[in-house]
This record gives sequence, structure tokens and C-alpha cells, in this order.
Amino acid sequence: MNTKKYLPLAATAVAGAIALAGCGSSGNSGTSPSMPDMHHGSSSASSAPSSGNTAGDHNSADTMFARMMIPHHAQAVEMSDIMLAKQDVPAAVIDLAERIKAAQGPEIEKMTGWLQSWNESATMSAGGHGGHGMEGMMTDADLQKLRDAQGTEAARLFLTQMIAHHEGAVSMARDETTHGTNPEAVQLSKDIVASQEKEIQEMKDLLAGL
Repeated sequence: MNTKKYLPLAATAVAGAIALAGCGSSGNSGTSPSMPDMHHGSSSASSAPSSGNTAGDHNSADTMFARMMIPHHAQAVEMSDIMLAKQDVPAAVIDLAERIKAAQGPEIEKMTGWLQSWNESATMSAGGHGGHGMEGMMTDADLQKLRDAQGTEAARLFLTQMIAHHEGAVSMARDETTHGTNPEAVQLSKDIVASQEKEIQEMKDLLAGL
């Protein structure tokens, strides 16, 4: 996917998440587990000092995981919002969109809080990070198609797009599970794999029934 187009939106999402995180402790809802959610591991490979809170030590994989997953989650929330504003969409698809939004919103706050506690920037450099991009991201054109679609057509497009989006998140999470060292971050990566693989199967079943 063309992730370069998404840096402005990602930056906006990150800024919003930082503002939310600054107002209080990050929460948890939906199918998202509690604190030990997004990253795992326990060694210090980062040059930034630990803040001493429960986030603990971390390495560059943990930092990259949070930096990429925040805008990735933000787009999933945006896609869900697009669907929730529509009429004549199957109830099961609306329910799924509500659950995705409820789970991923708090995870954005949680990861933003980690980056703050690690004294790490929430934004990526202009040059990006080589081929290690945000997998499964939709382009502006993809999102416009979703906005324009209605009824069953919108449901079918949402499911198709979100399956690809989830598959990208699962791939990124598996990288964190393998290479991360922060216990909470690694745990969250495992939780993302489990919950989103389950939702992928659910979406495939819904798609087959449309």
C-alpha cells in the first residue's frame, strides 16, 4: 500500500492520541486485554532512559511497533467511523465496526503513553524506515471508495478492506512478538494477533454471507 500518503493523517492521529494520553491513564475496552497488551520483553536496548513506570525497559523494535501501530489503528478507527455513519448496512457489520473502534481507540492511548514514558518521539522520521512500512494501510482513494459506497456494497468493501488491514496489523504484531523486549508491548502484540486473526475469520464469514 502507499503509506506515504498516510503520514499526514498518521501525524494527526498521533497528535490526538498524545493529547488524550496526557489527560489521564490509558484505558482498556472491548476485547482488548488490560495493561499487558501491546508490547512484551524485558531488556533495555534503547538510548532513551526509562521513566521508571510500569512500561519498563524497551528496545528499538518496541518503539517502532508503537510508532507504526498507532496510525495503523487510527485508520481502522476512521474506517469504522465511516461505516457507523452509514444507513442500511447489515447489523453484524455495524457491530463489528463498533467493536473494532472500541478496542483500538484505547490501544492507541496506551501505546502513546508508552512512547511518552520511554522518552521516544511518537512520529517517524521523514525518510521512514526502509521497507518496514505499515502493512495493510488503505490509500486515500481506498477510503474515498468506502465513503462513497452504500448499503451492502459498503459492507462488502469495508470487510474486504479491513481483512487486508488486519492482516497487516497481524504481520507487524508478529514482528514485535519476535523482536520486542518490553513485556507490555510484546503482550499487546500477542493479543493483537489473537484478536485480529479471530476477527479476520469473522469478516470472511460475513463476507461469504453477503
